[in-house]
Amino acid sequence: MVDITHKIITQRTATAQAIVKVGTPETMQAIVDKTVPKGDVLEVARTAGLFAVKNTSNAIPDCHPIPIEYTGIEYELLEDSILIRVTVKAIYRTGVEVEAMHGASIVALTMYDMLKPIDKQVEISTIKLLHKKGGKSDFGAKKRLDLSVAVIVCSDSVSAGKKEDRAGKVITDKITNLGLKVSHYAIIPDEIKDIQTTINQLCEDQKELIILSGGTGLSNRDVTPEAIIPLLDRRIPGIEEAIRSYGQQRTPYAMLSRSVVGFKGNTLIMALPGSTAGASESIDAVFPSVLHLFQLLNGFNHGQ
Repeated sequence: MVDITHKIITQRTATAQAIVKVGTPETMQAIVDKTVPKGDVLEVARTAGLFAVKNTSNAIPDCHPIPIEYTGIEYELLEDSILIRVTVKAIYRTGVEVEAMHGASIVALTMYDMLKPIDKQVEISTIKLLHKKGGKSDFGAKKRLDLSVAVIVCSDSVSAGKKEDRAGKVITDKITNLGLKVSHYAIIPDEIKDIQTTINQLCEDQKELIILSGGTGLSNRDVTPEAIIPLLDRRIPGIEEAIRSYGQQRTPYAMLSRSVVGFKGNTLIMALPGSTAGASESIDAVFPSVLHLFQLLNGFNHGQ
């Protein structure tokens, strides 16, 4: 199966449909009157659909077992057909589109099985996804952003040439994959003065997003938070908490990190861990959702 451990947990919703067409008006009347020999078509099919949604991963190899928290099955009886709609909800790392479509398919197939003895013209059609919600595309920026981004690596050993920078490169790659361009990349030592001078210069250059990696631990040379906090006009504790919470689910040492996020003017500054895994996971934890901040700065209206 595809690795989804890096994804954040969100509420996922999907609705799928299927259509069962009957051959005669008498078949529709038998469904309504509940006189089909095999039983109450609508209720038996509903029960089958509920079982199908919950057991999708047992039927389709690459589907992950998902803790389904809601399944709704609705019918619309038309003149010669039954429109089936299946809505599925879960709070999980991956979507429930296949679960909804699997449910709709089995509801339709159950109807077919129950009706075929009295109607040889029954057919199933138009199994499709109607809509889904809760994935990454729903929580990022609603339109492409043209941001000026800087990535700064704070490390004595990397700046001295004793170690290769990996964390900064991982951050750069992930930011690039989000459709943003890193216009400035630099490596500086763990010195408060150097960090503050770099940030002030980047803010003067109107960089809109500055991501620092390193110096957020608890050793004597980890001074990035001490350098950044005095420069911030507004901290954003929610983003800091999200980063630590995400990391804590993957390693018990994440609670020892002191990530800092906030605004200096209209520049968003993020101080992330210096380890490659810590930097990568921090980006996964809050991007692309964090980009919504820039829409808010530009007067985005949630009601629109």
